[in-house]
Amino acid sequence: MIDRRYFLAAGATLLAGPVPSLAQGVSKTQPGMSHMTAYAFTFKSLNGDDIALSAFAGRPILVVNTASLCGYTPQYAGLQALWTRYRDKGLVVLGVPSNDFGGQEPGNAGDIGKTAHEEYRVTFPLTAKATVKGAGAHPFYRWAAAMRPQDAPRWNFHKYLIGRDGGLKAGFASATEPSDPAIIVAIETELGAA
Repeated sequence: MIDRRYFLAAGATLLAGPVPSLAQGVSKTQPGMSHMTAYAFTFKSLNGDDIALSAFAGRPILVVNTASLCGYTPQYAGLQALWTRYRDKGLVVLGVPSNDFGGQEPGNAGDIGKTAHEEYRVTFPLTAKATVKGAGAHPFYRWAAAMRPQDAPRWNFHKYLIGRDGGLKAGFASATEPSDPAIIVAIETELGAA
């Protein structure tokens, strides 16, 4: 006799749709987009190394699409302040430079590093420039848009908070400053989650 659970699992896998390939920054360990956590994704760093979100398992992660020539670029300072305040408690801040909005990140890795590291003294990790919207978006951003369609980035410095369990807990619009009480409460809630 065939177990019903087998058919249910197979049907759920088919309904989940195609799984992005490893070349697109996704780990094989997750069976379908709807069952994935943020830990399934990997970014290239600004210097070309891999940044596997699974390396931060059990820690909240604030993922922010950044740009060097944006009116919101001064938020780098607020993001650095969050990183300084909460990193020893477990928070990870991850900047994802993107040229998707207004062409405001036109430079190369050196240009991005100069703005982030020299002008704003950023010490949190930065990825290589990535696409964050549309069909060509990095797989993390496609997953996040599928999980929270109303919270997809509409401009630079959109913020996603990933919980300790790897789930997408919150999205914050570009205009929401890193020091906003809503972000602080969300981070502290995740830091307090066991």
